[in-house]
Amino acid sequence: MADLGNSTPYMKGPKQHTVVIKLGTSSIVDEKTHEPLLSTLSLIVETAVKLRKDGHKVVIVSSGAIGVGLRRMDVDKRPKGPKHLAKLQALAAIGQCRLMSLWDSLFAHLQQPISQILLTRNDIADRSRYLNAQNCMAELLDMGVIPIVNENDTLAVAEIKFGDNDTLSAIAAAMVHADFLFLMTDVDCLYDKNPRTNPDAKPIVEVEDIGALTADVSSAGSSLGTGGMGTKIVAARLATSAGVTTIITRSSSPGNIVNIVRYLQATKSTKTSASHSSLSQVNHATEESGGVATPAETPSPQTPSTAALGALALEEPPLHTRFLPLSTPMRDRYFWLLHGLAPHGTLYIDAGAHAALSDKAGLLPVGVLDVEGNFAQQEAVRLVVVDRPASTSAEANSTHASSTSTPGSSTPISVSAKWEACNPVEVGRALVNYAASEIARIKGHRSTKIGELLGYADTEYVAYRENISLIRRESRPVSPVHEFSANIGGVAGYEAGSSM
Repeated sequence: MADLGNSTPYMKGPKQHTVVIKLGTSSIVDEKTHEPLLSTLSLIVETAVKLRKDGHKVVIVSSGAIGVGLRRMDVDKRPKGPKHLAKLQALAAIGQCRLMSLWDSLFAHLQQPISQILLTRNDIADRSRYLNAQNCMAELLDMGVIPIVNENDTLAVAEIKFGDNDTLSAIAAAMVHADFLFLMTDVDCLYDKNPRTNPDAKPIVEVEDIGALTADVSSAGSSLGTGGMGTKIVAARLATSAGVTTIITRSSSPGNIVNIVRYLQATKSTKTSASHSSLSQVNHATEESGGVATPAETPSPQTPSTAALGALALEEPPLHTRFLPLSTPMRDRYFWLLHGLAPHGTLYIDAGAHAALSDKAGLLPVGVLDVEGNFAQQEAVRLVVVDRPASTSAEANSTHASSTSTPGSSTPISVSAKWEACNPVEVGRALVNYAASEIARIKGHRSTKIGELLGYADTEYVAYRENISLIRRESRPVSPVHEFSANIGGVAGYEAGSSM
C-alpha cells in the first residue's frame, strides 16, 4: 500500500511555506449570470499546483456555494432577510456539491488531490472540535492534499456564522500556522484614496501597524457575497496577530500569488545572506587584527554586499498590499480564546487586575467591579478595564454597580452605560470558573470569602490565567462585527469588540 505521507511527486524548495488563498463569490461566479468563471478558476488551480511544485502547502478558502446554487436553480437574485434563511441554506446545499465537483474536475486534470472542509463558528468555539479540525488539516497538508474550506452555510444561522469568509480565512490561516494569507479582491492593493474616483490615489505597499493605517475602505462586497475591503482589513488584523503575513491582491490575476511568494522568499534569503556575509567579514577582520576589529577593517554598512546587489536585481513583484505579522505572534490556544469564542457577557475589572493579568496572574474576585450578561461556568466573556470609583470598598462597588436607574428616573440603564464615564477599554477574553450570578456575589471580595458568600469554593480564581487572552495593543486585532460603515476614517475607527 502506498505511503500517503509521501504521495506528492513535488520537490521541496529551499523553504516550505503554508499558503492560504481566500476567494470571494465574485471571483468564482459571474455577479449577473451566476455562471462559474472557469478562466479564473483554472488560473487558481494552476497557481495552487505551481505552489505545490515549489514545495509549499496550500489551503483554499472558497466562497460561492450559494452563487452556484442560484445558477443551478435558475434563481435571478440572492434572497435576503431572515424569512429566506431556509431558502439560502437549501441553495447552499445545492451549490456546495456542484462547486466541489467543479474544483475536483479542474484539479484532476493536474492530478492534484483535494478535500472539502466545512466549518461553522460552533466548530471553532468547541475546543475539541477546533483541535480535530486543526489536526485534520495538518494531516491533509502532510499528505499533499489541498483542503478547500468553506463555511457550512447549510447549517449556519446568524448566531454561529463567521459573518464572511475573510474572517474564516484568517482563522483557518491561524489553525494551520500559515506563512501567507492571500485575500483576493477586485483591486490590486489598498490605496490611500478610492482609485476609481481619484486618479492621484497612491498604492499602499506595506503595512506594519494596522492601527495607524489610513486607507480607503469604501469598497463594498458584491451582490452575491458578504464581504468588502473593510472585512479584509479586519481579517488582516486577526491573521497578523497569529504571525501570518497577509496580502491583498487582484483575484483576476491569481498568477501574482506565485510571483509574490517567490519575491518574498528571495528577499528574505537575500537579507539572510547579506547578514551572514557581513558577520563573516567582521569575524575575519577580528581574527586578522588579533581579536580587535578596527574601524578600517570592519565592513562599512553603506557598502552593499554581493547578496544585497542581488536583491536590487530582483524583479519587482506584482502590485499588492502586504500586512506584516507581529514580531511575537499569538499562537493556538490564546488565539482561539480571543477569536474563536463568542462572548456571552462582560466582566468589568480595575487597572490593578489588568496589571496582574499582564504579569501572567489569574483573575481574582477582588479585581472584578461588575458583571454584565447571563453566562455559565466555562463560557467566554469580555474583559473590560475601567477606572475604579472613588470609594473602593466592596459595599460601595456593589452600590455603584447595582444602581438600576438614573437619578430622578425609573428608567433602567444597562451595566455598560453605568461605566461609560469610567474610561472602559476592552482588553481581552476569558473562560470563567463561575457563573454570572456567582461572580456578581463574590466581586470585590477576597478569595477567602468565596466559601462564605457562596457556600462553596471551587477555586480562588474567577478565571485561570491559561484561560485568559489579552488583546495586543500594537494593532488591536479584534473579531469583526457584521456591518461596517461605508466611510471610515482610518482603521482605528473599528471598535475593539465582537458582535458575534
